[in-house]
Formats: sequence, C-alpha cells, structure tokens
Amino acid sequence: MTPPMPPEVARAFEELSGDVRPVLDTLRALIFATAEVEAEGAGPVEEALRWGQPAYIAPKGSTIRLGQAKSGEAALFVNCRTSLIEDFRAIAPAGSRFEGTRAVLFGPGAEIEKAALAVLIARALTYHRRKTAKR
Repeated sequence: MTPPMPPEVARAFEELSGDVRPVLDTLRALIFATAEVEAEGAGPVEEALRWGQPAYIAPKGSTIRLGQAKSGEAALFVNCRTSLIEDFRAIAPAGSRFEGTRAVLFGPGAEIEKAALAVLIARALTYHRRKTAKR
C-alpha cells in the first residue's frame, strides 16, 4: 500500500511538469510495493526531500530519488558511487536509457518494466545490508 505523501514531498510533486509527474507517481508506488514484497530486510522506507527531490530511504539501503533529469525526462536516481546502475544494465530491458551511473530515464508516457525495475529498487533498498554480508 502506498502511504500518503508528507506535505513537503507533495509540494515537490506538484511542481513537476505534466509529462514527468505520472511516471514518477508510478515509480513512487513501485518503490513502496517493492519494499513491502521484494526487499526482504529493507526495513521501513522513509519518504523525505533530499537535494530538493522526493527521496526514499531504508535503514540499510542507499537513497533512491525521483526527479527530472537534465534532459527533462523523468528519472529514478541512485547514488552514483554505487554499482547499482552498472549492475542493473546487465538485466535492464532492451531500450532502457541511463544517465551515467546515477539514473534510469523515462520519456513521456514510458512503459515501465516493473519486474525488472523492482530488482534495481530492491537492491538499492538493501544495498548496505548486502555490502556487509559480502565481507
């Protein structure tokens, strides 16, 4: 279940362009659904603003942010110092587009491959837990 947005996050969503917002609404719902089902051990997901963008943080995870890329497209951002995007490229659906090692891009009306993207989201939400387990 997708929780209500905190007021500051709702304001950030209201400021998004008409093409970007529906995509980011879908991504937001997918983050919460993935945290509930796919990301075992992620813990509760906190929704807040980071760098002026809606951000999703789990106790043992790496921050996920939603926003607009420099290209104007909707984007799901992760920490560029992680291997999350590089790992996802190997399993990403054909035609997926990226901004370096920091974002997956979605054009207006993009069809979101939820199952594939849920893998990236689950890995981000458990990133530090998995890193600790490898040691």
